[in-house]
Amino acid sequence: MAQRRKIIIDTDPGQDDAAALMLAFASPDELDVLGLCAVAGNVPLSLTSRNVRIVCELCGQSNLPVFEGAMHPILRKQVTAEHVHGRTGLDGAELPEPIMAVRSQHAVDFIVETVMREPAGSVTLCTLGPLTNVALALQMEPAIAGRVRELVMMGGGFFEGGNITPAAEFNIYVDPEAAAAVFASGIPIVMMPLDVTHQLLTRKDRVARLAALGTRPAQVLVDWLAFFERFDEEKYGSDGGPLHDPTVIAYLLKPELFSGRHCNVEIETQSELTVGMTVVDWWRVSGRKPNAMVMRHVDADGFFDLLTERVGRL
Repeated sequence: MAQRRKIIIDTDPGQDDAAALMLAFASPDELDVLGLCAVAGNVPLSLTSRNVRIVCELCGQSNLPVFEGAMHPILRKQVTAEHVHGRTGLDGAELPEPIMAVRSQHAVDFIVETVMREPAGSVTLCTLGPLTNVALALQMEPAIAGRVRELVMMGGGFFEGGNITPAAEFNIYVDPEAAAAVFASGIPIVMMPLDVTHQLLTRKDRVARLAALGTRPAQVLVDWLAFFERFDEEKYGSDGGPLHDPTVIAYLLKPELFSGRHCNVEIETQSELTVGMTVVDWWRVSGRKPNAMVMRHVDADGFFDLLTERVGRL
């Protein structure tokens, strides 16, 4: 059996973040979750931290260490997305408040300490929200850039444009300075943009397969998705909404589901109209050096087969 991949998950749950966590927790043969880092994003830090622990306890993972990170972006005022995820970030299912405590160590310190302690090239960073924690870790210890195996992230867009503004995807828009620092760091990056996630609609037939599993975690996920997708169904007029963050974990488990190309990606931080835009040189016209593998296509049926099979293990 292949060696388990060591990962740190940096997240701001969010119903789709919760689905990503569930996919990771259901895959212990492939993934060794070293720790979970909460960051302000979809909702404030106090709630993202709470939501990480709710998902841990739902999935029987209360032994995993959870760390709290940045309470706000590096330079900008905090932007949240309660209009999508609800007041708590995990609206849609009634669950008890978490019992497990967060660790006293700051998430940024945990990231730096772990990457510097583990063998070089062995730790993968999985980012499901704004990149603030990772940017601060790079600021604290630039040497981590040469030791991270890969940073697999959900964020940005090219052909699909944006979802929080016409030009910007939410995770990048919230802290574009952090994103710019990460993309300039030299860390190998795999980017899951809206171009991929908008191919992964939570259609009624797909959600019905999750409901048919009949387990408590599966039913909670179905309830979360029912709340989450209502915003995108109204916005896009689609059957279901895009399922963004689980693409990060699915890539680690089955990279063959995805295809894309190495591109240069720059982050717009100045323009009022396009701040947070991921300027993807898909056609390689700029002459700038590629700094990310930007995914463009996904096997949607294969993705939902994987998600359903793994959630059924919880």
